[in-house]
Amino acid sequence: MVILMKIRVNFLKEHLFWPSMLKDVHNVIEICFLCKKAKGKENAYKLYMSLPILDHLWMDISKDFALGFPRTQCGKDSVIVMVDRFSKMSHFIPCHKTNDVVNIVNLFFREVVYLHKILKSIVSDHNVKFRSHFLNILWMKLGTKPLFNTTCHPQTNGQNKAVN
Repeated sequence: MVILMKIRVNFLKEHLFWPSMLKDVHNVIEICFLCKKAKGKENAYKLYMSLPILDHLWMDISKDFALGFPRTQCGKDSVIVMVDRFSKMSHFIPCHKTNDVVNIVNLFFREVVYLHKILKSIVSDHNVKFRSHFLNILWMKLGTKPLFNTTCHPQTNGQNKAVN
């Protein structure tokens, strides 16, 4: 709360000033619904957890989309990049940017699971296609644990970002 107030006061000091500015800003923050929502809870912060240490090939992968390629003759304009976190071996799966979750799962099974086996964990970002209810149920049934990198911290999926 104090930090939020200092940020707002410092911003205001650059442009405005009045004698009771600090007290007025404090009062606005106390009654403002959006300020309270942005403030969050003190217990909401957790320590970063490191990814598990690996010892087998194609048990744990990271995945991401690489977008913005020119269209191929088949109309593919994106690539799903799958990287084995142990060996750093990669699979590049061409796809359409507009593919839905079912198509992505079909590509995943045809290109990765068919060659290697069911995975133990998959690290990815918070892409809507990776966070769907269908995928959560699928991973639960297969015994695969989805891991997601934290917001504004893409280093969690750094191997995949380096391959991209």
